[in-house]
Amino acid sequence: MARQERAIRTRRTILEAAGAIFDEQGYTATTIAMVLERADVTKGALYFHFPSKESLAQAVLDEQVPFGTVPPQPCKLQEIIDITFVFGQRLLSNALVRGSVRLTVDQSSPPGVDHTRPFLQWTDHLVEMLQHAREQGELLPSVEPRDTAELVVGGFAGIQLMSRALTGRDDLAHRISVLWSHILPSVAVPGLLLAVDSKPDRGARILASLDLAGDQP
Repeated sequence: MARQERAIRTRRTILEAAGAIFDEQGYTATTIAMVLERADVTKGALYFHFPSKESLAQAVLDEQVPFGTVPPQPCKLQEIIDITFVFGQRLLSNALVRGSVRLTVDQSSPPGVDHTRPFLQWTDHLVEMLQHAREQGELLPSVEPRDTAELVVGGFAGIQLMSRALTGRDDLAHRISVLWSHILPSVAVPGLLLAVDSKPDRGARILASLDLAGDQP
């Protein structure tokens, strides 16, 4: 059991180091040597978990969606909003999340790295939640869940890129709030518009509550 726990910790250390390097350098400029130095592990330990740079990048990509986990809400639209704010907040402080996002939008990744997977996973997850929202009467009749999910995923991807370029993501929460101020009136029934919370500090408040409850990853 102790050996298994050490292996899990080592794998996590490598992933976090790789996420930081991929974020800083991009896929092409990142080398295994850089990751080894940052993680402070042996080459054998790294290759035990990740046989290639491509497999390491894919593992970093596959870590992305779980970081959007939020407490369940009776209003599914509120829960979707919360996911965007919490993920945006984690982009500010978590190198693994930042590296995963950098790889997702990095068009220089080789064919062996599927950087489309996070887009598809996020979309499928939001489609399911939007379908629940529809069942609860939260959506306008004209809303197509997949179209809306793809708009949210694509919109978030774009504004986080712009925020990173212009302010180092310091204004990302504000940009997410603006995004929702434009999307919500076209998808939510009028009675929900004043009930949902899309203020810029929403993500920070949720993470603070999780931290107090001992649930912060």
